[in-house]
Amino acid sequence: MKWFLAFLAVAIISAFAYYQRNAVKTSYVNGLTPYNRIPGKEYILEHDCYIFKIKDHDTSWPLIGANLPGTPAESINLPAEITEKSIGINLPNLRILDVVRSGARFKVVSVRRDEGRKSTHITFEILLLDEAERRYPRLDAFWIMDHTPEAAGAAPRIIEDFAVVREKK
Repeated sequence: MKWFLAFLAVAIISAFAYYQRNAVKTSYVNGLTPYNRIPGKEYILEHDCYIFKIKDHDTSWPLIGANLPGTPAESINLPAEITEKSIGINLPNLRILDVVRSGARFKVVSVRRDEGRKSTHITFEILLLDEAERRYPRLDAFWIMDHTPEAAGAAPRIIEDFAVVREKK
């Protein structure tokens, strides 16, 4: 019986260590200096985009992106042509949920930092402003963002090929 209890204790400690090693700490950094002007900014999509989920990486919200050459989303193999026919198909690494057309407006709701053992990522949580297109409470804009400014401690930005800032009049 004591061997069984010892084995059970080792299994529990191993499971806890594995969980801690692979855990991601999420924090909202809206009030920090490089990010405090980002929430509330509105954008207009310049390119049609997919709403999708990556199968091997669970995210809080569905992701938005398109397969444009030279952008981060190119690496996840989204279909090049954005059509409604792709909705619901299961690709090897992702599942396409919906399509958002160019001209759609969205607002950055908050800035989120995901810290893991291997890396830290900043992403914007966005909200589509058109009620008819708002099927999701929020979307994760990670794949339409330029993350290169993060290396210098600056805030990432939305890639202009995907969306431009909406000037309020």
